[in-house]
Amino acid sequence: MNAFIKETGQKFLDRVAKNPKRFFTYSMIFLSISFIGSLIQGIFFPSQKTFTIKPPVLYSNSGISQNTASAQDTEMEKIVSELKFLKEKRDRNSLQKVDSLRIEFLFNRFQQLKNSR
Repeated sequence: MNAFIKETGQKFLDRVAKNPKRFFTYSMIFLSISFIGSLIQGIFFPSQKTFTIKPPVLYSNSGISQNTASAQDTEMEKIVSELKFLKEKRDRNSLQKVDSLRIEFLFNRFQQLKNSR
């Protein structure tokens, strides 16, 4: 059986090597008929399955992504207002070590929110 398959395959390859134009023609006819058949099947006999893949929330036009963006905006506004308050405190020369740590934390959080957009 194995020898028969090898022999048949070898004969086929020999015929293809001798007649490449005919092989190409038959291949293109087969591919064209297959393409037309799949188009007809898709148009006249569509699949009963619905498209079940949901796009990521990031790319959908739902309110969820808009709500997270507005929440980020409000948080960024709070951070900016607190940084302004700490700047005024610095101008009065009344900053403490805790304030400098808070400034660093707020700045890093602001950068995270800005880069996540």
